[in-house]
Amino acid sequence: MSELVGTYTRASNRRGQAWARAALLGLTFAVVGAQNTSTAPTTDPSDSEHGPLQGHSLTGQALYPMTLAAAQREKLEANLAEARTRFARHPDDPESFIWLGRRLAYLGRYREAIDIYSEGLERWPDAYALLRHRGHRWISVREFQRAIDDLEAATRLIAGVPDQVEPDGAPNAHNVPRSTSHSNIWYHLGLAYYLVGDFENALRCYRACLEFSTNDDMLCATTDWLYMTLRRLERNDEADAVLQPITADMQILENGSYHRRLLMYKGALQPEALLSSADATELDLATQGYGVGNWYLCNGNETRAKEIFARVVQGSYWPAFGFIAAEADLAQLRGRRP
Repeated sequence: MSELVGTYTRASNRRGQAWARAALLGLTFAVVGAQNTSTAPTTDPSDSEHGPLQGHSLTGQALYPMTLAAAQREKLEANLAEARTRFARHPDDPESFIWLGRRLAYLGRYREAIDIYSEGLERWPDAYALLRHRGHRWISVREFQRAIDDLEAATRLIAGVPDQVEPDGAPNAHNVPRSTSHSNIWYHLGLAYYLVGDFENALRCYRACLEFSTNDDMLCATTDWLYMTLRRLERNDEADAVLQPITADMQILENGSYHRRLLMYKGALQPEALLSSADATELDLATQGYGVGNWYLCNGNETRAKEIFARVVQGSYWPAFGFIAAEADLAQLRGRRP
């Protein structure tokens, strides 16, 4: 093992040598993490029966990869194996780094994904796609300023580049990707600003994102966060105005929770109806629950908002944006803005 690690160290000084990467495929990706200690997990994977520690929630709870159903884990592990093979065969292609990072992230291994993106950025510091994905995962592990730094850099690098559909790593039921290179950067940057309570910058980002939200799914996702941002800024007339394009008969392939939230804001659905969906998944409950809690907060019922935010963070889907936002608002309401 020590001889192989030494081989890797020498090879890393001569980036792009495929034989060194291929030799490492059978090793744990902790070796990769050792090349970037600033983003390495804060504990060794063997320290917990739950898997490698990913970080801590805004309330101090340790965050470990979520438990997955056996069939789902098997599929995701197979996808990761394919990404590792591609990584070995095409070590000089930034896409190899992107897809290896994405496949690790789908298994909840966000710190390893961040390490992979960081290694790629050492070679291609102007790769806006690597910054976009690393920024997303900084949000997952609650390091919001790092997310802002990456995503702001990505907006500068992608300026003037034609927009293009971003392939899905976890396709919707229709296998039709709905987001794009530009929309994903602005969307995640807006979220990072929202989570730290910088609503003016969040507004700037969601306004920009709306320009690239050209289908009903992205229109709903972007409009939802834009609406909530405007409500936080007490620009209620503008918030109501952005709801005008939202209708019950939109073509929604994957963002049903956002669509339902928007219909609630318009008065077409009752808030409690979003909390009592019998067939809702943990992700749905986190997403819809946060929207309902925020609606109560913006309408002056802080007590009910706190109750719902607390219910959201008692769930298990801690990587969900609604879950993270509920954490952030609970922290703010307790006088500890993240």
